[in-house]
Amino acid sequence: MKKHTKLVWLPMAVFPLFMGACNDDDMMGPATSETTITIENVLDPKPLVQSGTFENMGTAPVVMPGESLSFQFYAAKGQAVSFATMYGLSNDLFFAPENPGIALYTDEGLPIEGDVSEHMKLWDNGTRINQMPGPDASHPGVAESVPKGVMEVDGMDAQGNDYANASALMQVTLAYEGNSMFTLTIKNTSGGTSNETPFSPGVWAISYIAGDDLLNPAPIYESGKPAENGLTALAEMGDNSTLGAYLASNTGIFTPLSPVLVVVYDGMENPIYKTGENDRGEGLKALAQMGDASGLAAHLKSMDGVKEVYVLPAANTTVLLPKIGGQPGSKVSQSLKVAKGDRLAIATMYGFSNDWFFAFKDNGVDATQKGDVSEHIGLFDNGTAVDQFPGAGVTQANLAGTPLAESKPIEEVPNPNAFNTLPAIPEIIRITLN
Repeated sequence: MKKHTKLVWLPMAVFPLFMGACNDDDMMGPATSETTITIENVLDPKPLVQSGTFENMGTAPVVMPGESLSFQFYAAKGQAVSFATMYGLSNDLFFAPENPGIALYTDEGLPIEGDVSEHMKLWDNGTRINQMPGPDASHPGVAESVPKGVMEVDGMDAQGNDYANASALMQVTLAYEGNSMFTLTIKNTSGGTSNETPFSPGVWAISYIAGDDLLNPAPIYESGKPAENGLTALAEMGDNSTLGAYLASNTGIFTPLSPVLVVVYDGMENPIYKTGENDRGEGLKALAQMGDASGLAAHLKSMDGVKEVYVLPAANTTVLLPKIGGQPGSKVSQSLKVAKGDRLAIATMYGFSNDWFFAFKDNGVDATQKGDVSEHIGLFDNGTAVDQFPGAGVTQANLAGTPLAESKPIEEVPNPNAFNTLPAIPEIIRITLN
């Protein structure tokens, strides 16, 4: 997987900010020692934010001429939907939009609605010799002596059989349901044409986008390359199970973490937040929505009991990226001066969210302990922005959006949540003290 660093963080260049230090009074206080905190993004990410299968829910799973089916998904600007379904009365042809799929927003960020059939194409899987399409075509038919790459069928296949444009056989429409949700409807319009055919059960997928790049712009097929991952079973027999399982295995979580706020304090309460209370207006909102910890850090410096404050960006990328291309995820470290009774708090944004942040639960952790303290981390909803599907929300700041304001108490994010199921938190962020 290609490494992506073009993420829209505010600010984009945040340098370690040492705010607060020992004063002369500390000389009379408890003896201090040094410890090092290390925060790592240990997420094993997936390239697809969503995927699924579809079939007709009538008496048969195929979509006959005149019938239609729909499925729903979430998407942000720059993302596209790709899907595939077999041309049923063929040997190994399938319908799919050209990669990376059907765009879902205009350049101005407006959702695209209505008929998008013009983006549909007919493809030859390249594994069977094509017979004249129709009810007499055998299944799966005669195998190609040497499988070919997937190729577009533009009016005529390699054996000289004629085909109408895909847009004349299949009508595809988009409807925007609000809050980044779309409904895509496929209607079989092949009835009465020379290419009348049912459509098989199919698959669909949405890729994550980081900066300007989709993590997987070709999740189902690649033009000119041999079919793989179960596409052949779909194209030859209309069996979507293997390809659907493959897409599901590549669907899950991808998120960077914002520069990490680290606070050493000797008070009785976590100085950053408290569940059940609304955001205090002290800078946590900017951290949770934009990944910008500078305002909160400046406020914490003025608080009684706060001894040290740091903002730790990752080298080169500022944000802490997950594991990419076999490389370990980003990590940051900071040496801290701590004394008996000191507590430790942290906060970092779940980058592909509207206003979620990771933090130690309750009153932080004992700053003098050693070892892995990741079990004490929770994921919290700041309650200042309307939530959308993580990594597919059009108002998420790091997907070029503007968060929609709301005012709710800070609460821990349930798992599963309203959109997906997250890995265990120690599988996303690891924090150690040494």
